[in-house]
Amino acid sequence: MPAVRAGDQPVAARPRRALAQGVESLVTYPRFRLLWMSNLFFFGGVWTQTLILGWLVYDLTNSSLRLAVFSAIRLAPMLLGPLSGVVSDRVDRARFILFATAWALVAVLLLSALTSVGLASYWVLVAGGLLIGLAQSPTQPARSSLVLDFVGRRQLSNANALNSMALNMTQVIGPALGGVMIGMVGAAGALWISAGWFALSLGLLWPLRHSGRDQVRTARDSVGRLLVGGIRLVLANRMMTTVLLVTLVANIMVWPIYQTFMPAIAKDVLGLNATGLGLLLTCGGLGGLGGSMIVACMGDFERKGGVFLFGTALWGSLWLLFALSRWWPLSFLLMVCIGLASAAFGVLQTTLMLMLADPTAYGRALGIQELAIGVQPFAALGLGAVATLIGLPHTVLLSSLSLVAVVLVLAARSPELVRYSR
Repeated sequence: MPAVRAGDQPVAARPRRALAQGVESLVTYPRFRLLWMSNLFFFGGVWTQTLILGWLVYDLTNSSLRLAVFSAIRLAPMLLGPLSGVVSDRVDRARFILFATAWALVAVLLLSALTSVGLASYWVLVAGGLLIGLAQSPTQPARSSLVLDFVGRRQLSNANALNSMALNMTQVIGPALGGVMIGMVGAAGALWISAGWFALSLGLLWPLRHSGRDQVRTARDSVGRLLVGGIRLVLANRMMTTVLLVTLVANIMVWPIYQTFMPAIAKDVLGLNATGLGLLLTCGGLGGLGGSMIVACMGDFERKGGVFLFGTALWGSLWLLFALSRWWPLSFLLMVCIGLASAAFGVLQTTLMLMLADPTAYGRALGIQELAIGVQPFAALGLGAVATLIGLPHTVLLSSLSLVAVVLVLAARSPELVRYSR
């Protein structure tokens, strides 16, 4: 029998080692573990309510344009990204997130009460969506910056992938539960139940209430000077600018489709009910969960920039195929593949921005990225108007094709980002 060399490993041990590497940040850093679990419940509430409120709006109005208006207003707080990035660099990040989560809990409880007594008109739903959005979007720079504070640069890709896994787990659980709960207890009851997700998130954040004090502090400049300085730092770096442009185009062309028009696609194109819509979104979450786990197990891998660019192009290509599908089993399968490919975009856009940013400007860099994400409301309005002229499937087809073309051009013009590793 041949001798076993010290470097050899049984084949069965390799998956276990990869899995251990995939969850290393959760095992090693207790503060990150609490933040991760809190994010899991917080975004579980967000995704559940996204389905419930979207279904309520479309069922009430039967209008893709009004659904787009609702989504635009709900996502409008993303436009506060640069300002919230400055706040993230100046205040205790953990307490900022704690306050926002409490705000979200109160907003959902109020909206649930109004829905229960029959006072949830279209504009009440719009206002409720805006209040929830004010708790979600402005905290994103602080959430992502805290990850780096807790785990450091070496584990950043792993930690961000685990955060993406949490988000995708909520996409699996939240929409499925939302659709089932609407069928079982009605929309009002489903909203009451979903409020519990925010309560759990708040409880997990409480032990971290002093954890933001050890972050890098900015100089005591004015908010305006800090904001302008952050923008200059991002635009002076060609690779950061390219990452920002990919984020911008993706949030103009593709993300509004997923965030806004899935109820209309499910009902009018695929002939699905609320439960079917929940399962369709669950397929996307399952794919995203698998993709995020793959990125997490890769650890501190090489060519992060290339994976980001070409993974985003693949993601857009799969949306193109989804636009052509009229058979719901194929659409479900494509949604799994879309979720799988989305991990390259979702995980690495934040990882690359943090790796390329100056340590004193993490929050501002991510705040500017949040602004690029914040074009979704306006893009949703534009896509909604186009859909009324040429139909929703053709709109999805043109949007996804445009994303693929732009990303490939940016990859050709930024070879240094294609090669970038750390």
